[in-house]
Amino acid sequence: MPGETGAQQDDAAACTRIVPVVLAGGSGTRLWPMSRENFPKQLIDVVGTDTLLQATVHRLDGFGEGWQVASAPIVVCGEEHRFVIAEQMRACGRDARLIVEPARRDTAPALTLGAALASANGEDAILMVMPSDHAISDVGALQRALECAARHAQRGAIVTLGVPPRSPETGFGYIRIGGALDDGAHRIDGFVEKPAPELAAQYVSQGGYWWNSGIFVMRASVWLKALQGLQPAMHDACMAAFAEGTADGAVFRPSAQTFVCSPSDSIDYAVMERLAGNGVDEQELPQGVVVPLDAGWSDLGSWDAVWAAMEKDECGNVARGRVLFEGAVASYAHSEGRLVACVGTSNLVVVETPDAVLVADRSKVQDVKGLVARIKAQNAPEADEHRKVRRPWGYYDSIDRGERFQVKRIVVAPGGRLSLQLHHHRAEHWIVVRGTALVTRGEESFLLTENQSTFIPLGVRHRLENPGKVPLEIIEVQSGSYLGEDDIVRLDDSYGRYS
Repeated sequence: MPGETGAQQDDAAACTRIVPVVLAGGSGTRLWPMSRENFPKQLIDVVGTDTLLQATVHRLDGFGEGWQVASAPIVVCGEEHRFVIAEQMRACGRDARLIVEPARRDTAPALTLGAALASANGEDAILMVMPSDHAISDVGALQRALECAARHAQRGAIVTLGVPPRSPETGFGYIRIGGALDDGAHRIDGFVEKPAPELAAQYVSQGGYWWNSGIFVMRASVWLKALQGLQPAMHDACMAAFAEGTADGAVFRPSAQTFVCSPSDSIDYAVMERLAGNGVDEQELPQGVVVPLDAGWSDLGSWDAVWAAMEKDECGNVARGRVLFEGAVASYAHSEGRLVACVGTSNLVVVETPDAVLVADRSKVQDVKGLVARIKAQNAPEADEHRKVRRPWGYYDSIDRGERFQVKRIVVAPGGRLSLQLHHHRAEHWIVVRGTALVTRGEESFLLTENQSTFIPLGVRHRLENPGKVPLEIIEVQSGSYLGEDDIVRLDDSYGRYS
């Protein structure tokens, strides 16, 4: 609080718990074909060995001495991504608490649910709110900025991190910085929408404007009180949805019927812009503070941003996977399997996946979003899913298809089980190539081992399970008049899926 000594502030910090809140509800189009509608960029390893989501939750590892960081972050996501998010959290050693939004309502309602969960036990924790799909090259610099932000949040401010601009970018919002505070922080004087190129160049040349990073720090109670005053309809709908929600282990589900009544809005629009220029608080609003972040931040909003964020060779090229450059300059190439060879290319992006290849000029990569919209309008599957589709029990890979047949490679994790189901339009042949399968077919159940097979006739209920300790791998050959994934009638499902 104002007037506290440094020792008092340190004592206060030592008593304050920090809860990371990771916003992971977005969908993916700009990094197509690696990101898809049902597998967005936060779930892929676009710049390192960790996925962007995993890298985000690791950024508070070893956070500043004297602060107690919750070991289980809160991750807010949609139903369509919750299984793969839970799997990725387990893989990186995090017992995350998941809030599954029943509908997309932008970041302000998502944060409100996170604040409600963080304070459910009566504790007024400091929330560190981070998008799940950004890149940070200097984690130490990020943590120092977050420590500064936490001290201001401790005193009741709502804090955002601003990135001193390196170039006149038109794809970012800007924060107009106000009067200086301690630790290099400033009051927020205003927010500016994504500017035209001339205006962006003016912001960079004259100074006083920082990119808006989308990272926020505040006490849970401060956010909830500010939202109640500024956006009462959103506050009431979100809090009622939380109160009426249900918990299943580490997964919390707000009431769908109540949550959809909440207005949809971002953190910036709903609250932060109303705090701009707020010095002496006349309306009992918290102070808006911005802390500089110079940590190699990128929102990875395009393939050009991915190229800029990565280490390059002496000719400015970036290669991932099986890639060869010959006489190429300032190009990005990514291969997920096949050899990609770039000869004499300049400022080019090439991204190869098993079912699609993107070739684009680096200066035109913002147009990828429009391209995906055209793919979607054609009802082509490449807009929504990869060839390899993840499920809560494992995954399947559609390796071949033609008229009246499709071949899939299915991998079931140990203990995994598909739903008890039937199909109206297709029959299936299963061949075990690794592991042991427990098969339910009609009224019978039996085991299959390597090189054994079975046939599932059209209309017969069936289930595939892995009772073993190693992954079960089978080849499935489907035949019939219609082979779409919507020809599944689920009769029982261990993961709560009935559509």
